[in-house]
Amino acid sequence: MRILLVNPNTSRAMTAKIADAARGVAGPGVLVEAVCPATGASAIESHVDEVAAAAAVVELIAADRDGIDPADAYVIACFGDPGLDAARELVEVPVIGIAEAAMHLATVSGRHFGVVTTLSRTLGRARDLVARYGMERACVSLAATGIPVLDLEDTGSAAAETIARHTADAASAGADVIVLGCAGMADLCAELTARIGVPVVDGVAAAVGLASGMVRMGLGTSKRDEYALPPVREGVLIGSAAAVTAGRRHVSSPAGGFRGVRTDVDDGYIRETRGA
Repeated sequence: MRILLVNPNTSRAMTAKIADAARGVAGPGVLVEAVCPATGASAIESHVDEVAAAAAVVELIAADRDGIDPADAYVIACFGDPGLDAARELVEVPVIGIAEAAMHLATVSGRHFGVVTTLSRTLGRARDLVARYGMERACVSLAATGIPVLDLEDTGSAAAETIARHTADAASAGADVIVLGCAGMADLCAELTARIGVPVVDGVAAAVGLASGMVRMGLGTSKRDEYALPPVREGVLIGSAAAVTAGRRHVSSPAGGFRGVRTDVDDGYIRETRGA
């Protein structure tokens, strides 16, 4: 089984961190690959950034779909779930957004959850997703830490302590479970769970677990009505032709797979790959 994680920002460090989080839950026989675009938004912190992110998600998934060894499932590794609906139109396999996966898993772990995210300007998007996923009754708090996304790459910053304080506040406010509202927070999950005494859900791990489970169950994306393949439009370049234009070359594992971690950099597309 091959799962492709799409980090829609251009940060190589964050792409590596996301891949590490996925490795923690990838079971035997699961090949995990993380990719980010060569150009675009360095962090997804505004509506304009989200438009760029959605375009990157669509192009990367379409290019992989048209490659030699397309993934069995895709994970959009950004808490805004940018491009989720469009990506689901493109493929029949599962496409999972980390916000959707985290919120659903949180409601299995407890009755109420709180979301701890980055900047206050992202709270509106988080509220929209809570409503979209039918979680208004389950979500009891939304908190912004004020931490820019790229600060999460700096292990020496005060970001971890700030996030810990906000997660503890959310638990005190009645949250049975905490959802981390950024893929860049994934490495803090275990530490925070031990520290505050309630489950803390990382959306990357949640999405990878859900995606691999769906593949094993033979479930994919329904092609009836809304997520049917989109009509071909003149002048709209999506898929293999776009990939050639961007200079992307497919990277696959040797026959029989491999063990360990491999980083491939190809014309700016960064891949963090782990064999089963």
